[in-house]
Amino acid sequence: MLVVRPAGPADLDFLLELAILSGPGFTSLPEDPDQLAERLDVSRDSFAGRLEPQQRWYTLMLEESDTGDVDGVGSVKAAVGLNRPFFSFRLVNNTQSSPSVDVKLDHQTLVLVNECTGWSEVGSLFLKADRRKGGAGRLLSQSRYMLIGAEPALFNENVLAELRGVFTPDGACPFWDHVAHKFFPMDFDDADRMTGSTDKQFILDLSPRHPIYVELLPEPARAVIGKVHPQGVPAMALLESEGFRPNGLVDIFDGGPTVSCGRDNIRTVRDARRLTARIVDEVEAELPALVSTDSVAAFRAVRQKVAVDGEAVALNRETADALKVRAGDTVRVKA
Repeated sequence: MLVVRPAGPADLDFLLELAILSGPGFTSLPEDPDQLAERLDVSRDSFAGRLEPQQRWYTLMLEESDTGDVDGVGSVKAAVGLNRPFFSFRLVNNTQSSPSVDVKLDHQTLVLVNECTGWSEVGSLFLKADRRKGGAGRLLSQSRYMLIGAEPALFNENVLAELRGVFTPDGACPFWDHVAHKFFPMDFDDADRMTGSTDKQFILDLSPRHPIYVELLPEPARAVIGKVHPQGVPAMALLESEGFRPNGLVDIFDGGPTVSCGRDNIRTVRDARRLTARIVDEVEAELPALVSTDSVAAFRAVRQKVAVDGEAVALNRETADALKVRAGDTVRVKA
């Protein structure tokens, strides 16, 4: 059975393997053991409630219960932009006209902004290639919303997600090469690493002070603004199915889009029901449901067949054991 569970320091080797497999541009999964170890410490302390709510960064692992293998990772940041700015480019439409010559022009510009301070962020969604079919990605993705729904007050009323921008098969990034690199004269990997390991002052120091006119950019750069990396297309589809939509912000390094949704309007947060668990030997149901615990501290989630009856839900013993719940406990169920 696939189980989504909290990540902690013992998962360092698993997380490092996933970071290496994720490839360039996956800012939240750097190939740096020290950064990943620090992140796992933060995850442990977040689930344990040892950090202030806005400092918490919950990391989730997708584990095969029979083997203990970890095949995917996802995360929820309680708040972004508080200790370090959350920079983006905003796509701004400007209209200029001259009645005297009967000309009206629409120009699009990129403007550096820091607009999402305090928002929660869902991210780091990555699965091994052989797990990207059969519903594993949807389980891992929706588990993040089940975590938010378990204790909504711990998260901001606005939730965002950043998607990786376009890279060519040889690892080049058109937006970086033609735009960002002009202001940040370093390798993409170095800028990516510094984004996650510094206070981002270098971005404020070096970023453009004035709007960048999109029409003046080379075609390879214009073509990828707001576009998603091919590997991120399924993730984008999952986000859209939950109600997330592009909000006009793009990443300052790779041009990938940012999408957002109100916390309480996220479909899984809104539709999941709190029910009382009953443990039975067998469950008669046609389709599986998403089931999680009702606690952030003891969070676990699976997709299994259950039978809902009023305010109760019947789970078989294997499902109950995977969730570590007992009869009478409250669980959350999304059909």
